[in-house]
Amino acid sequence: MRCRRAIIASMTASEGFVELVKDALSGLGPVSVRRMFGGAGVYADGVMFGLIADDTLYLKADDKTQRAFEAEGQGPFVYEGRGGTVAMSYWRIPERLLDDSEEMVAWARSALSLARRNAAAKPRRKKARKTVQKN
Repeated sequence: MRCRRAIIASMTASEGFVELVKDALSGLGPVSVRRMFGGAGVYADGVMFGLIADDTLYLKADDKTQRAFEAEGQGPFVYEGRGGTVAMSYWRIPERLLDDSEEMVAWARSALSLARRNAAAKPRRKKARKTVQKN
């Protein structure tokens, strides 16, 4: 676990970069950024569709949408875990998107749609019932 903590601890999301991302995504609607492990998650409607690490934005991608990232020469967010290098399903955006809010929103909509589908496909946890003991 030591190695993983070291990598996670090095993640950063400066206030300035977070504000830049929020501004670039303003056309998407209400977006929130929640700090985690030194980086941040990017959310809309309670669904995480982006990740900020080392002042870099990564968006959720799947086998189909990652082709657009690859065509731009971008790769996934990776970290060193116990078993070796782990690649997540969040891909680095082309930096030019930060200056083109219209195209940024199009990429973000795709990532948000994917994140919503994934969230809907996950089985919901059942809440534990409280039992009342009668005396």
